[in-house]
Amino acid sequence: MTLDQLKAFLAKAKDDQSIQGKLKAATSPEDVVGIANEHGHEFSADLISLLSKEDLEGVSEGVCGLSRACCVV
Repeated sequence: MTLDQLKAFLAKAKDDQSIQGKLKAATSPEDVVGIANEHGHEFSADLISLLSKEDLEGVSEGVCGLSRACCVV
């Protein structure tokens, strides 16, 4: 449950339209954790608040759901 796992998941999401679609629909940090778990990544919801704008860049608009769910931006 590390920040590295979270960043690895975001890197995977950059190239995966399916993950991006699920992230758009995410409404809470717990939703994001569930999506990540489905794809083999484990981290806690509280780690999401540690993300910076730079961490989110390049993941496309799919992460807007992540930003909305977690109030990151």
